[in-house]
Amino acid sequence: MSTSTALSSSRHRAAIFRALRHRNYRLFFIGQLISLTGTWMQSVAQGWLVLRLSDSPFLLGAAAAANSLPVLLLSLFAGTIADRFPKRRILLITQSTAMVLAAILAFLTFSSVVQIWHVLILALLLGVVNAFDAPARQAFTVEMVGREDLLNAIALNSSIFNGARTVGPALAGMVVAWIGEGPAFLFNALSFGAVLTSLLLMRLDTQLHRGSQRGGMLRAGLAYIAGEPHVRALLLRAGAVSFFCFVHIPLLPIFARDILQIGATGLGWLSAASGCGSLVAALILAQLRDDAPRGKLLSIAATMYAPLLIMFTQVRSLSFALLFIGLCGWAGVTTMALTNTLIQLTVPDELRGRVMSVFTLLLMGLSPLGGMLAGSIAELVGSVPTVIAGSAVIGWLLVLLVEWQTPQLRRL
Repeated sequence: MSTSTALSSSRHRAAIFRALRHRNYRLFFIGQLISLTGTWMQSVAQGWLVLRLSDSPFLLGAAAAANSLPVLLLSLFAGTIADRFPKRRILLITQSTAMVLAAILAFLTFSSVVQIWHVLILALLLGVVNAFDAPARQAFTVEMVGREDLLNAIALNSSIFNGARTVGPALAGMVVAWIGEGPAFLFNALSFGAVLTSLLLMRLDTQLHRGSQRGGMLRAGLAYIAGEPHVRALLLRAGAVSFFCFVHIPLLPIFARDILQIGATGLGWLSAASGCGSLVAALILAQLRDDAPRGKLLSIAATMYAPLLIMFTQVRSLSFALLFIGLCGWAGVTTMALTNTLIQLTVPDELRGRVMSVFTLLLMGLSPLGGMLAGSIAELVGSVPTVIAGSAVIGWLLVLLVEWQTPQLRRL
């Protein structure tokens, strides 16, 4: 390899990981990588546990919806909390609480006393935690890296989220198939120690990181969104994708067991394939320069998601299922990560927590509700693939409507 080629390769790697030059973000990156692996193990194991206990598509969706209901009810209020109090303090509280909830689920499962209502209540409580955790976490990123490395940090956040989403489900599938769901829940509880340690080791500027005392009212954030057409359109498109196109996520156990007939291990591989596609998307985004056509890439990904999902619902070959679910992962992360970035680059610092709470509501609140609705309809009509494909068509039409009404988004 020539010297110039080696230098070019070195600069390329440095560009991909430039947010890691910030010490606080390096700590956050490592802690999250470990913790999120446990989170994804629990997600897959919980879905299989619900299906084993209930044999009901509706309850699969209901477990996901129980997690999202508090996000819908509380995330806007949580955004004002994120703007008024130190975000690290909020994250220490939320992550500690999530650790306790995972430990309780592990204990109930190991004791062989776990019932559906236990899972639903714990999912509801975890939803309360997520409602406060997500806006604070989103807004904390810019405090760790600054605006100049924000896109790279968001892309790297997506890479660790989806790297864990690739490894965690595959591990969970094997663990559940061999020894049951309990060990997956226990690993998740223990993994929170990594992120708590990383938060405690950070050195923060107390002046820079103290909570904003200005504009504490929720209506200030909502008024900003109403008056900013680009942000409003970005949120509407994200909401359409989240509610209508993410419906397959809680229903994947049905595909694994009944449609593709690949069992718990196969469910892990399906989730891992989606995570792999998402990881590829995150690594591509991490390489984008500030002058990259982010708006065009966002439009392409948002428009492609629904057709890819429809193709996934129609195939019965495991190879093609893994391919299309992986491509769905790419489209979904590209859509949401670029939406996140473009909103954060637009919104004023003092309103960031409140505006990101709306994004959190759309991403984490609407998606499981869409899954529960799809599961309810599927239980009535008896065909999960048909219901998911129909939902994807509706989402696709709404995305195309936003594209038609706001073509300027492609120039962002």
